[in-house]
Amino acid sequence: MPLDFAFSEEQELFRETLREFCQREIAPRAREMDTKMEIPDDLIDKMAEMKLFGLTIPEEYGGVGEGCVMATIAAEEIARADVSVATAVLFLVNAGWGFLLSRYASDKLKEEILPKVAEGKALIGIASTEPQGGSDVSGIRTKVERKDGKIVVNGEKVYISLVREIQRRGGGYFALGTSDPKLRHRGVTTFFLPLDAPGVSTTFFEDMGRNALSTGGFRLVNVELPEHYVIGEWNKGFYYAMEGFQFARVLVAAACIGCASRVLEIGMEYVKQRELFGKPLAKYEGIQFPLADDYAAIEADRLLVYRAAWFVDEMYRKPEASKEDLKKAALYSSLAKLRAPYDAYKACNDVQEWFGAYGYTKECDVEMAVRGVRSYSVGAEGGQNIMRIIIARELLGREYLPY
Repeated sequence: MPLDFAFSEEQELFRETLREFCQREIAPRAREMDTKMEIPDDLIDKMAEMKLFGLTIPEEYGGVGEGCVMATIAAEEIARADVSVATAVLFLVNAGWGFLLSRYASDKLKEEILPKVAEGKALIGIASTEPQGGSDVSGIRTKVERKDGKIVVNGEKVYISLVREIQRRGGGYFALGTSDPKLRHRGVTTFFLPLDAPGVSTTFFEDMGRNALSTGGFRLVNVELPEHYVIGEWNKGFYYAMEGFQFARVLVAAACIGCASRVLEIGMEYVKQRELFGKPLAKYEGIQFPLADDYAAIEADRLLVYRAAWFVDEMYRKPEASKEDLKKAALYSSLAKLRAPYDAYKACNDVQEWFGAYGYTKECDVEMAVRGVRSYSVGAEGGQNIMRIIIARELLGREYLPY
């Protein structure tokens, strides 16, 4: 069977329609959103009308029922329009963890939450990171236990996206807690955490970038939740979370290449027009060589990202995924997450230098991109060294893990 790198007619139409929407509704407002530090409700409503929040939610709950490849297209296009990547984060967190909720939540919870998410009337986030760290999911200290027909949660989460947005619009988090600390990763349970539950108190952090989207945390003191808010089986949450991170990492990488692609376009337009010593900047090898390297890196990353998305979709297409399916999804999603954030940050940083002093001002959109994509190489959805550990694990075998 010959290789085919073409998107389907449906995928191309979706990209074309979404790009038109993003350039009309998101791009003109990106700087204002970054300055005012919020994504306006009317824009979120328009994104909901485009079915973006229901893209990966099954049709029976009001969604579209698409998979990782279509969500990857969406993440890339949204980040092209808002190079701060804040709007892309709003989309991809809901797309990735909404998908996981639709797979493993109880029917009662799905009926309660997913239709609201599909309509944009509620949002879903991921709550795993804690004060002592985020990469060691098996070392989570937030405690979840069963009591009198309910679950009771105590603990703390930090550096969590969408806290203010979920407070404002409703919804909650795909959250992780330990149900048996002695079992480490085999004692993790996942549950749905609404922020308006009694016993939840929130705080906020001021980030370097992605300013239009809030980052915060919450303390959980004797938070009582219905039993049907447990996601999947008791003590199996670690495996659900790892599955969700695979999906989310592909979308993160897609946002990075979308941002970097647009920034390179902005940079090329500029160096053709800006003259120095009597000729355009574009004639200098000091511009041409990093441009060539950055463009090559982002194009290679794009192939890697969509291959990863395809492997994730292949894993879900089968009634029961094989070990090889699981391995490829884990390997390629980690490869995409390893490369795209670094390469995107380098490309954005290079273009910022081409602009000189102007590139360091708030008048230049490129500075939003430099601040935004940096979040994805410092740890969001898994730090880069964690990606290297996963890649080495899949290549060498679990017996060579360093822990």
